[in-house]
Amino acid sequence: MSRTSPHEHLRRTELSRRGLLKTAGGLTAAAALGGATVATTAHAAPATFTHPGMLHNAGDINRAKVRVAAGTDPWLSGWNRLIANSHAQSTWTNRATATIIRGGDGQNYSLLYNDIAAAYQNALRWKVGGTEANAVCAANILNAWSTTLTSVTGNADRFLAAGLYGWQFANACELMRDYSGFNLAAAQTMLANVFYPLNNSFLTNHNDACITNYWANWDLCNMASILAIGILNEDSAKYDQAVTYFKSGAGNGSIAHAVPYLYTDSDGYALGQWQESGRDQGHTVLGMGQMGAICEMAWNQGDDLYSYDSRRFMKAAQYVAKYNAGSDVPFTTYTWGTGQSCAQSSQTVISSASRGQIRPVWAMLHFHYNRRISLDDKYISAMYYNLVAPEGGGGDYGSDSGGYDQLGFGTLMYAK
Repeated sequence: MSRTSPHEHLRRTELSRRGLLKTAGGLTAAAALGGATVATTAHAAPATFTHPGMLHNAGDINRAKVRVAAGTDPWLSGWNRLIANSHAQSTWTNRATATIIRGGDGQNYSLLYNDIAAAYQNALRWKVGGTEANAVCAANILNAWSTTLTSVTGNADRFLAAGLYGWQFANACELMRDYSGFNLAAAQTMLANVFYPLNNSFLTNHNDACITNYWANWDLCNMASILAIGILNEDSAKYDQAVTYFKSGAGNGSIAHAVPYLYTDSDGYALGQWQESGRDQGHTVLGMGQMGAICEMAWNQGDDLYSYDSRRFMKAAQYVAKYNAGSDVPFTTYTWGTGQSCAQSSQTVISSASRGQIRPVWAMLHFHYNRRISLDDKYISAMYYNLVAPEGGGGDYGSDSGGYDQLGFGTLMYAK
């Protein structure tokens, strides 16, 4: 079932966001692209990479700095969540280790995700608040891991660690890249030698499993890591690899596979069923954060994946938000092949497990679709304002790894 929503007046165009920005400039271009669908043409990385240019660009940072200094909400509320977090303190001591294990015996990956959260949060405090002590702390954490970590291992979950912590580590590095005490070259080398091979192996071979065996988030976190490493290292081939996989990859993380069914609800809003919706809502909401991170990083390099394929991701985010905020959504039986033999399995109903779980992923989506390009994002807005805002980050959503699967603080960094 696929119908055009009256809330979406789409027009096809051959202009990429980068091309439109070059011809129209700045805010006018961004507004114009709100109604565009990016063509499926061969992709090319930016001729010149933008820095900072991952989850946050220079404008995001400056806006947060000015608004917090003025004591203006919601930025101040977002800032207060940041400075109250134990990970955001300049006294944080890194626990860098040579081998990180996720899955199986000897797991120690909490060392890494806690230190990444601390590096990122201290980097934000330096960028927004200007405090040197936080810059020193962030640089020390990143430098220690960059010169100590040599392998990420474990069972199949090692690919989750390589994906999630690869893109997050690179984002913390991107914020610190202009700080004299940060060893950018060491970070670039470590990410390329330790994380990228696992990211690439997973997207290429999927751990020797049936192509549909692994949930969308496995692909997405590895795509995000490759994209982030491509930006940090100014590596066009890696950047292109991630964007191409988003558009046409064989696994469940590519956009058409991640959002297999489209609908229009009784109020005329376009919805897209997420690939993990029949599994549980915690992983489904996680998917909003992983795909959102990919779209935001690409946006800051001039590529509008948010609008790709008639805004297919927005339709998924509306679907997930509507259901998790308490309303019913349609569901089409989802069937896929499992294991190495591709033995068939099916889900016939949407899962209510962990329904309404709070993760700091919605600010990024709301402030893009509703504020940046002025679209009606009814369900995303409701999820953000009624259940989530103001967003915190790692350490604010429990102590297990799920609370660290996203960097957070979207209210502070994306409010517009």
